[in-house]
Amino acid sequence: MRDKTLDYILRTTWMSISKMYNEQAATKGSTMATGFALISIDPENGTPSTALGPKMGMEATSLSRTLKMMEDKGLIERKRNPEDGRSVLIHLTDFGQDMREFSKEVVKTFDKKVREEIEAEKIKTFLEVAYKINEIVCSKKIFKKQTILATK
Repeated sequence: MRDKTLDYILRTTWMSISKMYNEQAATKGSTMATGFALISIDPENGTPSTALGPKMGMEATSLSRTLKMMEDKGLIERKRNPEDGRSVLIHLTDFGQDMREFSKEVVKTFDKKVREEIEAEKIKTFLEVAYKINEIVCSKKIFKKQTILATK
């Protein structure tokens, strides 16, 4: 894999993790996206629906589909925000709370196993590199408008 690009390694690694999470979620009739949403919802106060998309890095359309499916399965309920009647808070049902705990355990199990297999110093370096890569990508300095326009 040494001759592969960074994005290839990141992409294939994430695809493997995603597949693993989806396999675990499937044992409960769920998906990784649902588990991630459950973990992202404040279990006590609910979460504004408008805050979930940015928190999860999901587009509004995908998030709407996920929330609709979660509501249909009885994992969440939508309630008016008492502080702002124009917005909606997403609350977990009892079933949603149970599934949230299952999702958290899956994530914790993965994290624990990786930390058992890889030295703490290497994990620290990996996290520093991953945060830096994210910072570089989010800075939008890689592909400037001039570069993109110049290729047309």
